[in-house]
Amino acid sequence: MNIVWLKRDLRLLDHAPLSEAAKHGPFIALYIYEPVVWSAPEADQSHLEFVNEALLELDVKLKRIGGRIVFRVGDCLSVLKKLHSQTPIRIMWSHEETGSMATYQRDILVKRWCRSQNIRWQEFAHNGVVRRLASRDGWAEIWQARMRASVVTPPQRIEDVPEIESEGIRSATDLGLASSTVHLRQIGGEDLSHQVLNDFLYHRGRNYRQEMSSPVTAHESCSRISPYITWGCISVKTVHQNLGRRVNELKTLRAAKADIQENAHWLKSLSSFQSRLHWHCHFIQKLEDEPELEFQNLSRAFDGLRENDWSPERFQAWCQGQTGYPMIDACMRSVKATGWLNFRMRAMLVSFASNHLWLHWREPAIFLARHFLDFEPGIHYPQFQMQSGTTGINTLRIYSPAKQVKDHDPKGEFIRRWVPELQEVPDHYLAEPHLMPAALQLMVSCRIGKDYPQPIVDHAAAYQHAKDRLYAVRGTDEARREAESVVKKHGSRKGHNDRTRRTYRSTTKKPEVM
Repeated sequence: MNIVWLKRDLRLLDHAPLSEAAKHGPFIALYIYEPVVWSAPEADQSHLEFVNEALLELDVKLKRIGGRIVFRVGDCLSVLKKLHSQTPIRIMWSHEETGSMATYQRDILVKRWCRSQNIRWQEFAHNGVVRRLASRDGWAEIWQARMRASVVTPPQRIEDVPEIESEGIRSATDLGLASSTVHLRQIGGEDLSHQVLNDFLYHRGRNYRQEMSSPVTAHESCSRISPYITWGCISVKTVHQNLGRRVNELKTLRAAKADIQENAHWLKSLSSFQSRLHWHCHFIQKLEDEPELEFQNLSRAFDGLRENDWSPERFQAWCQGQTGYPMIDACMRSVKATGWLNFRMRAMLVSFASNHLWLHWREPAIFLARHFLDFEPGIHYPQFQMQSGTTGINTLRIYSPAKQVKDHDPKGEFIRRWVPELQEVPDHYLAEPHLMPAALQLMVSCRIGKDYPQPIVDHAAAYQHAKDRLYAVRGTDEARREAESVVKKHGSRKGHNDRTRRTYRSTTKKPEVM
């Protein structure tokens, strides 16, 4: 018997393990509900339901060509040993996975066991992330080569192993997952992933560049493809090549002088999207190269900076969307209901937790991981560290929640939807409702401290505190040595020399207030 081990690759198109296995005789497509995955603190019912929707669709597609998915529950190694005792496994195929430390350690044990049993385990690259990368030099060229490679076509016919029984799809109740707050999420599945992508490339993406930063417009103007990439309903390569075809269409139209301004507008937006697709794999590569980033600061010079100042009260206010800062609270309540938020607002939430509330990044990261439907460990943890200032190499950005309202929701469309307590507050006071006169508070039925909280911290004081503490560390010799090491191991090679010089040029300048 042969096995295709399904993990975060729940699709038929561009699935090398399935196509390769079909050439080598009977096999089963195996999906394991692993406690190490579904009992982890970052797991959520919404994740499981999205995965189950994708699995059910894939199972139907496999049955049409003679195969099926065999579902099992339990520790991966125990499941494989039991299957091997029933019908000896000859070859196992899967995609490489850059996941949590738990799945990384699981794969080490599985590889060791396969060797002991003379089972060939062949893993295929899943995206542009390179396993056992010796140096970041040349990484971009490898990424481009992988994205240009042919999309793997699905097998025409599969030979099943009928004597292997399936235990069926498992629900959140079966796996002991608590009820989720994410009730307005996207639906999982390969077919939907292509529909969402095409809708973006041909309709919704026109104003992506201008509208991706505001939570008012980003919901429609952003691609919304991220959960489908995260759970493998579509491959990064497929997205990249579909994007390339659309760009070529637009360039052809522009060359033919058809709707020149319109096509130029589209091309600018899709160019911005294309760069973010590249950065997707760039960040995951960081976790691939250094799995400890899930738990420890990228620059160890920042160890101890926030760990001893933990405030459960501030953390709970942030989690509940009760900080007294309307944009922060609206974003938190929105993501808890929908499972999605645009990048700028994610960065603001993280920066606020780390800099205004002075919380160490680990617990906020776990909390948002549960609520992001597109939780991708390799992006999530490095981004959390970048916004928290613990990488030691990135420009420090501390977001002004009031400025974000004025820049991205001046009429309060987003805020009033998610923070109904502020429904009648005039636009002029929406960024800082605590500045309303007492008489006006009574008039609009929003008494600060009763109907809506006072700001949990003072912005100016919190900004100054974060600036002083962070730059005090960045100015040390240890931090400079760490920064040099981080750049060498993880830094983008695009503009490498300039980037390195900027890192060391100044450690005392004012951080960006956004």
